[in-house]
Amino acid sequence: MLATDDDILAKAEAWRRAGRGVAIATVTETWGSAPRPVGSHLVIDEEGNFLGSVSGGCVEASVVTEALDTIGDGKARMLEFGVADETAWRAGLSCGGRIRVYVEKVD
Repeated sequence: MLATDDDILAKAEAWRRAGRGVAIATVTETWGSAPRPVGSHLVIDEEGNFLGSVSGGCVEASVVTEALDTIGDGKARMLEFGVADETAWRAGLSCGGRIRVYVEKVD
């Protein structure tokens, strides 16, 4: 079962109140087939803990890595992922779709 938006935002707030660095990633656009719809969130803390989902597979791992960089330098990032059908499963985009994910630090 995926976490709800309320769960994800509550976790972001709890982590910030605990003094942790936090970033939130949001799916802003999709093309073709994508595992998660526009508006899906993933919250990440400075230790690499996370809740929610923006995709899956290698894409999600890459978003977590970029989020840690965002926590460190405070710079928001727009990430785009897309793969050809023959490599789609490996990257976590099951049908060759593309997604765009915005990552920002939570202050």
